[in-house]
Amino acid sequence: MTSMPNRPHLPHRRPGYAVRALACSACCWGAAQVMAQGAAAPTTTTTTAAPVLPRWEAGALGLLVSQQAYPGSDQQVQRQLVLPYLVYRGEILRADRGGAGFRAFRADAFELDIGASGAIGSSSQRIDARRGMPDLGTLVEFGPRLRWTLHRAPDGSNWRLDLPLRSVHDLSDGLQRRGTTFEPEIKWQGLMGNGFFVNTGLSAVVADRQLAQTFYGVDASQAIVNRPAYSARAGLLTWRLAGAVAWRLGTNWNAFTYARLDSVGGAANEASPLVRQTMGVSAGLGLSYVWQRSSLPAVD
Repeated sequence: MTSMPNRPHLPHRRPGYAVRALACSACCWGAAQVMAQGAAAPTTTTTTAAPVLPRWEAGALGLLVSQQAYPGSDQQVQRQLVLPYLVYRGEILRADRGGAGFRAFRADAFELDIGASGAIGSSSQRIDARRGMPDLGTLVEFGPRLRWTLHRAPDGSNWRLDLPLRSVHDLSDGLQRRGTTFEPEIKWQGLMGNGFFVNTGLSAVVADRQLAQTFYGVDASQAIVNRPAYSARAGLLTWRLAGAVAWRLGTNWNAFTYARLDSVGGAANEASPLVRQTMGVSAGLGLSYVWQRSSLPAVD
């Protein structure tokens, strides 16, 4: 193996248990919400009214996941997780539908909230393209999101446009700021009969130069023969197509599966030496148990 010339020592930070638990919870939040929605779905196809969801639910979920290390990577990261989850659907405080935060404004078709989400990082020692570079830390995002309901059907299914603008921070490095992301996403979610709940979305992830550099930049001190120096540019980070299905196994048991396709074709940093393939897939399969649920209905 070719050694890296003049490479300074790079500390490899290992977040503690609490940090890992928080990161895993953030990463799996979307799956948990799909599962929670599916748990409330009717078990017959004759119901035309939208299902009534409880104000809150608490339980546990197990998840098997294989995810692309980062958009453009040719390697997968596998994880097996067992986590508690909490869903809360209040008038202001919301922990539902892929994130957590405070709803600042709601009208008939528009909603504005201040929320958070996150994603688990990857060790560079396990990724050939990034070996000898800093780890991709556990990233958490904070910021406003505008939701525009384009169409709402009587059975509760809907088309929606989400416009989140988020500041990205590294939880593994004392919440150091890593940049800004904007991810417009068009989504459809609804019942497909027999208790199946489906959630789909198509989005474009746009990042500033600082965040793009985190994923795709290569400093001169990190350059090797097959990894030349590269300065990342702001712009499109990845196209993203995602889908999830949840179904009811019993009063308190639910199953769910999801898949996500990322494509860096035409992205601003497709030419980075860290991009080893244009498309990549992440997928997971899970099982959840609802321990307690509220008798009060959700505040929609």
